[in-house]
Amino acid sequence: MSIRHGLLALLERGPSHGYQLRAEFDAATGATWPLNVGQVYTTLDRLERDGFVVQDGAPDADGRIAYRITDEGRAEVKAWFTSPVSPKAAPRDELAIKLALAVTTPGVDVISVVQTQRGATMTSLQELTRLKVRAGDGGGDLAWSLVLDSLVFRAEAEIRWLDHCEARVARAAAGRSAPAPVPPAPVAAAHQVRR
Repeated sequence: MSIRHGLLALLERGPSHGYQLRAEFDAATGATWPLNVGQVYTTLDRLERDGFVVQDGAPDADGRIAYRITDEGRAEVKAWFTSPVSPKAAPRDELAIKLALAVTTPGVDVISVVQTQRGATMTSLQELTRLKVRAGDGGGDLAWSLVLDSLVFRAEAEIRWLDHCEARVARAAAGRSAPAPVPPAPVAAAHQVRR
């Protein structure tokens, strides 16, 4: 997830300080990927260093500094919105790594690992489905609804992938434990007729 681009997108709405940006980010994503305020201010410092934001006036009564986006920042966020997200930019998939290592580590019950994860993912999917029902499709909070849809689709895909993994692991185990085929016995020579 690009926090810098998320903050730039929020600053397109107008100047804000770090606490406001964190609250707006959490509101837009349903706090699915919560940010801590230190992370926000560190990112703002880098954005300022790179010329994408500038401080907007003096600190407020609480000592917080508002930031506003620059033309360079607008160009950066526009480029982000008009570019696809690269799969290479995605975070490592801990579950895929875990299963890859499980199948290559002696003594690990891979089927049990898959079943444990499937149970957890099913529980998560049920909770997400309850949240979707509560959120409804009445056009309330479209941003949160889209995030929920993404999470539901990912959970469903993960369950299908886990089913696939379990079947492949079971086939591989069956192939290893099946007895080696016995070669056919050589055909006996035809009886010779003696005279």
